[in-house]
Amino acid sequence: MLTPERHQLILQLLKERNIIKIQDLVELTNASESTIRRDLSQLEEGKYLKRIHGGASRLQGKLDEPSMVVKASKNLQEKRLIAQYAASLVEEGDSIYLDAGSTIKEMINFLTVKDIVVVTNGLTHVTPLINKGIPTYLIGGFAKHITKALIGRGALASLDQYRFDKCFMGVNGIHPEFGFTTPDQEEAYVKQKAMQLSREVFVLADESKFNEIAFAKIADIKEAVIITNQLADEIRHQYETRTTVKVVTT
Repeated sequence: MLTPERHQLILQLLKERNIIKIQDLVELTNASESTIRRDLSQLEEGKYLKRIHGGASRLQGKLDEPSMVVKASKNLQEKRLIAQYAASLVEEGDSIYLDAGSTIKEMINFLTVKDIVVVTNGLTHVTPLINKGIPTYLIGGFAKHITKALIGRGALASLDQYRFDKCFMGVNGIHPEFGFTTPDQEEAYVKQKAMQLSREVFVLADESKFNEIAFAKIADIKEAVIITNQLADEIRHQYETRTTVKVVTT
């Protein structure tokens, strides 16, 4: 099979499946694994797909934004692994900011220290935090239906009242050149502000977020430590030259 034919097949399969594995492509094309890896690299450079561990996935739309219900059910095991490690970074006496993300919400279950204060813009975070007896401040702002996040001028004004030891952030896209991104510009401003007010910044993201680019930029890669579950070696190298990447394994 010629290279253009393989590329066409790969892109067609991505439209149908969203994710394809290298081994499946090897069997379908009768090409070597190294050839398929080269094909995927070329297509990624052309911004037709993104490579993930063991294969490739379809690029998401710049404005695509799943609901909190959908996000909470995706990659749940990976999110919990990441969240558990992130929670272990919280120390007695910390003032922390928890972003309104599904992986961030999973952190709450693993928080064991009590002498902390939490500030959040996540409406879904408040009840589990209160149930754990953790002193919690909810910022003001406009309540966004899709993500259950408080955003807008009110949120930015509220954030000005606080300073944080650590903030834990969720994002929709992570790219070595275009940085951390999210579909909503208003939400990006809130994330950006919280990061600026924090001594240490951690972005929690499973591998599906890497090499994705959403509409609104939050910050450059160097502005946060990335906590993730697994990355292909070549992808991991792209990011480790720009910031600290903590890959959490079982």
